[in-house]
Amino acid sequence: MSIENMPKDPMMLLSFVNTRMRDDALTLEELAAQFDVDADEIISKLAAIDYTYDAENRRFV
Repeated sequence: MSIENMPKDPMMLLSFVNTRMRDDALTLEELAAQFDVDADEIISKLAAIDYTYDAENRRFV
């Protein structure tokens, strides 16, 4: 799955990413590898709506 196949709406992407990381106990890097996407692309898209990755808690806040 590429970033293009993930939800396009930033809020939906946020929900998708946080849910997958929580449910599967994944870090952002592990999630990105699982879906064959660049973690920086996810970070960039969510930064556009003022969310940053909290590595300690494995979620965007």
